[in-house]
Amino acid sequence: MFFSIVLQAAQPGSPLGAFGGFLPILLIFGIFYFLLFMPMQRQKKQQQKMLAGLQNGNVVLTSGGIVGTIIAIEADDTLVLRVKPDNVKLQVARSAVSSLVSGEAKSKS
Repeated sequence: MFFSIVLQAAQPGSPLGAFGGFLPILLIFGIFYFLLFMPMQRQKKQQQKMLAGLQNGNVVLTSGGIVGTIIAIEADDTLVLRVKPDNVKLQVARSAVSSLVSGEAKSKS
């Protein structure tokens, strides 16, 4: 039913005139916005919130696949991570953190 309205609006001589030809294109852009762009924006906001809330003692996963515990947060937006098994200390950018490791994974290590 909805698509028949769209098709009728796209026909020449319809009461919508020139706007009727753009209606399907506008609907496609609307669908893309709600299915692609809104979830990406929401995910980006969650990532920024997670990065802002990092604290000493958090176990994090970097974008390079390194799992480590934050032992220091520097003033220039870098983190010092302690990586097991040899307790190696690595300095990484805050933006390199991709996620927090869940509580179950912390208790297993």
